[in-house]
Amino acid sequence: MSFSEKLFILRSRSNLSQAALADGLDVSRQTVSKWELGVSYPEIDKLVAISDFFHVTTDYLLKDDAAAGTPADLDRLVLEFLGSAQDMEQISDDLVEIMRDGIIDEAEMTRMHSIVHTLDNISCIIENIKRGLCSGIHQT
Repeated sequence: MSFSEKLFILRSRSNLSQAALADGLDVSRQTVSKWELGVSYPEIDKLVAISDFFHVTTDYLLKDDAAAGTPADLDRLVLEFLGSAQDMEQISDDLVEIMRDGIIDEAEMTRMHSIVHTLDNISCIIENIKRGLCSGIHQT
């Protein structure tokens, strides 16, 4: 997964707009957009700020897990999955609310797209855990 994809996922999981993240990092919204599109990359000081902001390592942000050829640490993957438990609870609540009247309006459709995106991210985490287990990663 590339830096741009990771940044998008981290921002989305935090329910932040590009503008809100930009404010937190003291950059423009357009800068965040360019980072997420892979058009440009942050300078080192901003990379460290992103790392601190989302409580992840700069290694996580910079290294492409697939290109590195080494599986991620199983402990980190399981913790990442556990962190998604809150997302899954919110998804359940949102789906009940969306289906309450039996009609999916435009706003609910937008929320459904967001739910699908979140579920895709959770699915990726699960796949990474499965790969880690199959590769014989040991907890440290």
